[in-house]
Amino acid sequence: MISLGLACLWLIIAHIVAMLPTRDLHWRAAYVLIAVGLPILIAVIYQNGVVLGLAVLLAGGWVLRWPVYYFARWLKRSLFRRG
Repeated sequence: MISLGLACLWLIIAHIVAMLPTRDLHWRAAYVLIAVGLPILIAVIYQNGVVLGLAVLLAGGWVLRWPVYYFARWLKRSLFRRG
């Protein structure tokens, strides 16, 4: 239960950070949120199961959609490189 509470707190903080103006387009905050969110995600999966873990992962991906988009683009470019 603590991990789900931390995940909800992370989600609220992520939304508050997204509303603040920054010069680097929130990339520094995104790196910090990812670094803090991964252990919380692992704790949610360990304590509550895979289904709730996937729900938390989707919520985090929804908040951090641009890093997810750029990672998917980089992964696609790396895996399907020709020549």
